[in-house]
Amino acid sequence: MSIGIGLESLVDQTISVITNDGRNIVGVLKGFDQATNIILDESHERVYSTKEGVQQLVLGLYIIRGDNISVVGELDEELDAHLDLSSLRAHPLKPVIH
Repeated sequence: MSIGIGLESLVDQTISVITNDGRNIVGVLKGFDQATNIILDESHERVYSTKEGVQQLVLGLYIIRGDNISVVGELDEELDAHLDLSSLRAHPLKPVIH
């Protein structure tokens, strides 16, 4: 199965992307290309901290280069809506080492 077939089923759905530098970006997948560059709409970055709740930085329409993507996953919107991100504490992700 190629990466394109997997991403095709996620178009117009909310996804979570973990980048090589440890960022977590959530948004609606609008498109992608053969290099796995992706376009997200209504996106935001979730910034994790051990001292305070998760900050959500609004990004809007956002492009992520394919060579900077580590993980792409479908987000369960119903479950996500029930999370209290303001009380969630976590260590920020470390960069991915290839």
